[in-house]
Amino acid sequence: MNARPSALPRLRARARAFVFHLFRVAPLPYATGSVSTLVGAGIGGLSLELLAEGAVIAGACLALPATGWLGLALLCLADAWCRHREYRRIKRMLDRWGFHPRMLAPVSASRCQRDAALAAARQTGHHSKAHIFFRDLGYRWYHLLPDRCVDNPLRFFDPAFLRATFLPGKG
Repeated sequence: MNARPSALPRLRARARAFVFHLFRVAPLPYATGSVSTLVGAGIGGLSLELLAEGAVIAGACLALPATGWLGLALLCLADAWCRHREYRRIKRMLDRWGFHPRMLAPVSASRCQRDAALAAARQTGHHSKAHIFFRDLGYRWYHLLPDRCVDNPLRFFDPAFLRATFLPGKG
């Protein structure tokens, strides 16, 4: 009989820790994506029920918003993945060179980027300095939208904004 403990509980614990880590790095995109997935799945399920009952027009009309909600969920997931990449990049910089405000200045205009930077600073022991830096810039917990989108919400569709969002660290 094998006396070695099963690796499954350790694997579950590591997977759970990784998921919590992802949520700490990018809480807003993951929360928004989770809610969007639930809403999209709910509307999509209702749409499929209506299609099965023969209400084709009503089912098709509900399929459109369900697709939109699920598309939003995919966009949020892509944003969260990019925030995790940014977290790793900032963490490497903080490990290598220590804390310098100029490292965090480019990521200060977006709540999601600030969350990723704060998570990296927490991991490297610079959380209090990073928190004070963002606070001195005037950012508080309720500043959710990116600075550029507060003035003009249509900037969400601007190619330069999308490039800066999904390709962090690229010129």
